[in-house]
Formats: sequence, structure tokens, C-alpha cells
Amino acid sequence: MARHAGLQGAGRQRHGYFEHWRRKDAGKPSKLGANKRISDEALLVHIKAIHAEVRQEYGWPKMWKELLARGIRVGKERVRKLMQRHGIKARGKRKFVVTTDGKHDLPIAPNLLARNFSPAAPNQTWSSDITYIATDEGILHLTAINDLFTARWWAGCPTGPPDQESCSQASRSFRYRSANGRPLADNRWR
Repeated sequence: MARHAGLQGAGRQRHGYFEHWRRKDAGKPSKLGANKRISDEALLVHIKAIHAEVRQEYGWPKMWKELLARGIRVGKERVRKLMQRHGIKARGKRKFVVTTDGKHDLPIAPNLLARNFSPAAPNQTWSSDITYIATDEGILHLTAINDLFTARWWAGCPTGPPDQESCSQASRSFRYRSANGRPLADNRWR
């Protein structure tokens, strides 16, 4: 009882004093030692690890919240300044790339399908599409052809920029696989 005799006069509660000694005896950090400041170098290691883990998508607000979630208590401004000082920032959003040009005086392809999306037999009506896939090496263009009866996609040719030859090659590839059929897709790229 002699250890906590002066607590009443100092305005301290007995349970806080015993909590401190219980944690100290258990080997856990006490609340009295919780104010230890993590060094900037150690914090920077954590920030860089999280930054790489989330593929450079977090700015300082999300980084601060992630550090708190991982049990590292630091201030917002400290995280912001440290990231700014070391050039760590979130990757910006990519610019939207327009891939079609509807402002031209060229004739529009005729509507051969006439909204008949239910053909009577396979290999009578096909549709095609060109899709763009972002890769580490650049943009890959994939030309694909669809048989509307079976709803089966026939992957055509992964190519560089779409041109008339790549679309024609996909069409020839599909015609080779099917005995007869009327292509709905135009063989020319516009």
C-alpha cells in the first residue's frame, strides 16, 4: 500500500496505478509508455511498404488511416509532410481515351440485322467487336466474333492498333472454322 499512498494527493486513481504495474509485469507496454515516438526513418519504411502493397493508390489521408489500422499511431500532418518530402504520392487516374470518331461525313454501315437477335440455326448471323486491353507493354486490341445462335465468342486476333488487315484476319479465321455463315460485321475498320 505504500507504493500508491501518494496517488490520492496527486489526483490519480488507484486502478490506473495498478493497471500500469499489471501491464509492466505481463511484459506489455503500459499506457505510461504509449507516447513513445516512432522515428521518421521507421515510419518511412512502413509508408513505403504500404505504398508498394496498395500499388501506389493511397495518398496521405488513406495512408494515415492504414497506419492507424496497423497500430502505428502518428499524426496526419506528419504522414503528409513525410510523404511530400520523399516524393511519395498516389498515382493519378488515367485520362479517358476516346476510341471512336462519330463526327465524320462517311456513310454509316447498313443495319443488316434489323433487330433479329434470334437466328434459326447456327452460323447464320455473326457479330463482332474490337476491345482494348491495357497491358504493361501498351494497349492490346482484341478482335472477337460472336455466333448469335450459340452465343459463342470466337476470339480473333490480338493485334497492335486495329486496322483493316487485323479485322479481316479475324473474319477469315472464323470463316475457316465455320462451314457457312453470313458475317454481320463489316470487314473494313472505320
